[in-house]
Amino acid sequence: MTHASSHLPRGVIVAATPLGNIEDASPRLKQALSQAEVIAAEDTRRTRALAAALGVEITGRVVSNFDHNEEARVAKLLDDARAGSVVIVTDAGMPLVSDPGLALVDAAHDAGIPVTCLPGPSAVPTALALSGLNVGQFIFDGFAPRKAGAKRSWLESLVGQPRAVCFFESPHRIADTLTVAAEVLGARRAAVCRELTKTFEEVVRGDLAELAQWAAEGAKGEITVVIEGAREQETTLDIADLVENVEAQVAAGVRLRDACKQAAAGTGVKKRELYDAVIHARDDKR
Repeated sequence: MTHASSHLPRGVIVAATPLGNIEDASPRLKQALSQAEVIAAEDTRRTRALAAALGVEITGRVVSNFDHNEEARVAKLLDDARAGSVVIVTDAGMPLVSDPGLALVDAAHDAGIPVTCLPGPSAVPTALALSGLNVGQFIFDGFAPRKAGAKRSWLESLVGQPRAVCFFESPHRIADTLTVAAEVLGARRAAVCRELTKTFEEVVRGDLAELAQWAAEGAKGEITVVIEGAREQETTLDIADLVENVEAQVAAGVRLRDACKQAAAGTGVKKRELYDAVIHARDDKR
């Protein structure tokens, strides 16, 4: 049986920190905070507060390592990692997962410097497990795009995606994102997981339209969303049925492009593909 060393190894150590519940801190994280020669922290104040809450005394150097300065930190941190241990931590969860850390880990591998990980909390698998959805296969897309056009394009790319998708979203944008998701993906099942492991943890499930309505009332905190993948019938629906749907809408006074957009939503068929199919069907009837 192999036991962990009583001292930290030389190199770069990626360390997961609690999402909210302090009791999720592992013994190995406590050891890393107390023994590391250098701690590269997303927020040095939060890291020191975490150590204090854990009753751990930091004896090494603590340096900031966040989105806007991590590239500039790499060279010095690599030198530190050649001589001793450099521990990467972020404010919560696993570094590199939509958080800082990639620049140093990538460079360390290229330089032949040992890299290891202290596993622990991460919002992604936690939300997947809590969702109760079919997540045996999933993709993680980080934060949802902020701009309307990019957000819609991203959601349209998921129309025929059979895997579940997990992503982060701001409480200020969650209602809009879910509303657009309902328009694009239809009645897909989803779960909104907020404040994971914290006092007010909440998991709300339903179809996308129901969740959009719930979010419009005001959702707060750190949010992770899981949307179930497309069902098989969504990706194999006969396009001829959609063409008939479009023509029925057009006969009722809906513009052709608008009818294609509505008919294609949640089917796995792109609206441009459907539009072309309608035009070809009309040509064939002439």
